[in-house]
Amino acid sequence: MALKMRVGLGQFRELTDEMLTYIKQLGADDFLMNTPDLPGEHQWEYEDLKNLVDQANSHETRLMALENVPVPFYVEAMLALPGRDKQIEHMKTTIRNMGKAGIPILGYHWLPNKVWRAKVPATLRGGATATRFDMEEHKDAPLTHDREYSEDEMWANYDYYMERILPVAEEAGVRLALHPDDPPVKSLGGVVRIFGNFEGFKRAMDQWDSPYHGLDFCMGCWSEMGPDGVLDAIRYFGPKGKIIYVHFRDVQGKVPRFNESFIDEGNLDTFEVVKTLHEVGFDGFMITDHVPRMVDDTGWGHRGRAYAIGYIRALIDTVHKLYG
Repeated sequence: MALKMRVGLGQFRELTDEMLTYIKQLGADDFLMNTPDLPGEHQWEYEDLKNLVDQANSHETRLMALENVPVPFYVEAMLALPGRDKQIEHMKTTIRNMGKAGIPILGYHWLPNKVWRAKVPATLRGGATATRFDMEEHKDAPLTHDREYSEDEMWANYDYYMERILPVAEEAGVRLALHPDDPPVKSLGGVVRIFGNFEGFKRAMDQWDSPYHGLDFCMGCWSEMGPDGVLDAIRYFGPKGKIIYVHFRDVQGKVPRFNESFIDEGNLDTFEVVKTLHEVGFDGFMITDHVPRMVDDTGWGHRGRAYAIGYIRALIDTVHKLYG
């Protein structure tokens, strides 16, 4: 049976019976795990991956994706350091093991120095808090690695990696889903960020065009780039089948200064986003990604995620009822 656009859950590392029950209680069948807590210093093994799939199946849920291997798995590949070829071989093994285990998507990023946010969060309605970013606070940040890395270098490293990884993903039946830089600024810690604008994604999708390569379309990151470009990006990449799944979150403001927000108070008309995804034929799942911290919430944000998922479900149901 063909699946339609739908809500899922994600951004947790450990798979428990309680979490799988929570997923079902929210009305979702699909989920992804972000940097799952699995054994292995260099790669993920088939038996551990198959155990996750079996556990999901036992609760009538679908493990659709693993998002992000640990950065140390491939940081030498991202920066062309001496051990990159060995790391790429380990990544090939991980992807083959995912395919054998029946996990169809690997979300990935090209950020050797991770996501940056301010130390002090933003305050939202009712005292809820959310992360924020202000470039002014990081303009004098020290180098995060041994030296500065240029745009040309980061593109060359990316192309070297994809030339070796994408054929393996195609053979294994695992789709690679590229996440934007967060925040999408030119450079942080001396490392240039190449996936913070439309042109970077177009280049990557054109150069490495395959049914097994597309986007983890993080609505929040695209909103950080500038909200006017979000619908244009969906209309460009969606008909090409390049939107594999969606992070449905939003922000207030844009680079160089923004804060995350409740999805009903951000830059975007979220109904128009879901309607446009429907129009371009998106039939994947969308997750909440980051959420504001609500009163008496857990560290992972059960309350914030429940609010967001209910809101997203209502948007999807409305669009399906209005437009088929």
